[in-house]
Amino acid sequence: MPSYSGNIFMVVAPSGAGKSSLVNALLARDPSITLSISCTTRTPRPGEEADKHYRFVSQEQFAQLRDNNALLEWAEVHGNFYGTPRDRIDEALAQGRDVMLEIDWQGARQVRTHFPQAIGIFILPPSIEALEARLTKRGQDAPNVIARRLLAAGSEMSHASECQYVIINQEFSTALEQLGQIVAATRLRYIPQAERNAELFSQLGISKTVA
Repeated sequence: MPSYSGNIFMVVAPSGAGKSSLVNALLARDPSITLSISCTTRTPRPGEEADKHYRFVSQEQFAQLRDNNALLEWAEVHGNFYGTPRDRIDEALAQGRDVMLEIDWQGARQVRTHFPQAIGIFILPPSIEALEARLTKRGQDAPNVIARRLLAAGSEMSHASECQYVIINQEFSTALEQLGQIVAATRLRYIPQAERNAELFSQLGISKTVA
């Protein structure tokens, strides 16, 4: 098992900003990234599959995971509970694989208490009007739910400054390219490169630690 610990990428956004679409498109390009599957107590939306989009659990099952410290982070969002199970993340990182989390700002804060090196990427809509149009167009939520999500969006976006990177999702292909560039640049940092290429660094007489 390699000594290198993979990178953690946290993609944060208000509902409807395109976070899931961007992440899924990037994973299709780069299957070496492990997607963290969150658990939730909400009911599946049309087209969602268990253990592919979410681990759908009951309130009782969620409470048990939380009480057993089996969740890296958890939060209540729009009346439902969401959490990130630790097991698959710990396994992926230990094997040197990168992990991507789709997460809200509260969860990102909790993850950083365990992994301060986690990379935060905030996805913004080009405007509130565009966000409302996207929420309405996807047809997954009732009008009162959409109204509640829009009301919460302002508060959620105020935490964008807690992330190292911000992508404005106006043109999907551009936003996707920018997301991929962040992942590529992170992988080229000195320590990850030194760990992944330990033999070469040794042959060249280069230290594996940063001066």
